[in-house]
Amino acid sequence: MFLITSCSYAERNILNIGHRGAKGHVAENTLASIKKAIDLGADGIEIDVFKCLSGEIVVFHDKILDKLTSGTGLIEEKTLEELKKLRVLDTQEQIPTLLEVIESIDEGVFLNIELKGRNTAEGSLKIVNTHIKNNNSILFSSFNWDELRDLRKLDSQIKIALITEEDPILAISPALNLNAVAINPSYKSLNKKNITEIHKSGLKIYTWTVNTEAQIKRMKELGVDGIITDFPEKI
Repeated sequence: MFLITSCSYAERNILNIGHRGAKGHVAENTLASIKKAIDLGADGIEIDVFKCLSGEIVVFHDKILDKLTSGTGLIEEKTLEELKKLRVLDTQEQIPTLLEVIESIDEGVFLNIELKGRNTAEGSLKIVNTHIKNNNSILFSSFNWDELRDLRKLDSQIKIALITEEDPILAISPALNLNAVAINPSYKSLNKKNITEIHKSGLKIYTWTVNTEAQIKRMKELGVDGIITDFPEKI
């Protein structure tokens, strides 16, 4: 298996984070997409995970398989064996497991693991703690803040971020209560005022999904800490 490496993300002022790998170029959330993102200069990647029927943590965005694969039905109702028979977006790429992703990247690559499905916290954390010696480059995030609460109960130190489409100021108090390190808001919700308030609270901002030159320029001017994008080469 190829090993994906990257320059140290800590050396840059703004993290360049490939959205589901390099979604704008290669079938999303696949090993090929992750490799492409790093090849295009990403400091790290954002991926999504579910727990499948046989218990493995798999990397996929949608709850339903129909749109993105050759299969149908709910991903959580399929075994890993069944999922491995599918292909993603008319390519030869398979749905990878979280373990396969971790084994394919260098430990210095920033990895944002979004917990999409329920009951993903424990299995994902176990994989990270078992297979990564230094988890400082790992960030867990989720729209489902209850899943993040489950994660925090399991590990008091792992880095977490709250994802929101609403005014990100509303996420500050819950984030601080969970000892989070960041809020991951939509770029559309950000302005100088709420960014200043979030930073004053000690939280970082990793915004999504920023794809145009104008959007990227604005986010850099506002001073976000990381940009999640389908096109890492633009950052």
